[in-house]
Amino acid sequence: MWRPCAFNGTTVHCGLPNPWCKLFCVAIGNGTAPQKSKLVVCIEDEQEMIDLVQLILGRRGFIVEGANGGLEGLEKVQQKKPDLVLLDLMMPDMDGWEVYQRMKSDESLREIPVIVITAKAQSIDKVLGLHIAKVDDYITKPFGPQELLESVEKILGRVE
Repeated sequence: MWRPCAFNGTTVHCGLPNPWCKLFCVAIGNGTAPQKSKLVVCIEDEQEMIDLVQLILGRRGFIVEGANGGLEGLEKVQQKKPDLVLLDLMMPDMDGWEVYQRMKSDESLREIPVIVITAKAQSIDKVLGLHIAKVDDYITKPFGPQELLESVEKILGRVE
């Protein structure tokens, strides 16, 4: 059934019994058949940051699943094989660089793009991330909603 989305007003098709479900609705891209929503896993140790990312990206039709910490995040990435991972670096159980290294050493996860979102804002950290570790993008906290959206859409090839 095609309806205006209660969340952002775009025309959506919902395959669930609840036609107002925001998470599984797929937006019409260019008036043709709808596209499948992209799955993003946000690995972060602060629930408030996960909630913020879900709000920002959810308004653009992304499905965002949060993972509390590196261990849970790596497990979720292995299970779900998302389209994109948003990764915090400083987490108590397993830091983001270890999660990233394990992803890149696993053949089934190697091609999943990773955007680092961290409070480590020094230039050397960004150079290390982008040029040495070769993450797909590096965003420092605090960030603006538009900065996050532009990075995600650039990496996923959804720039309109």
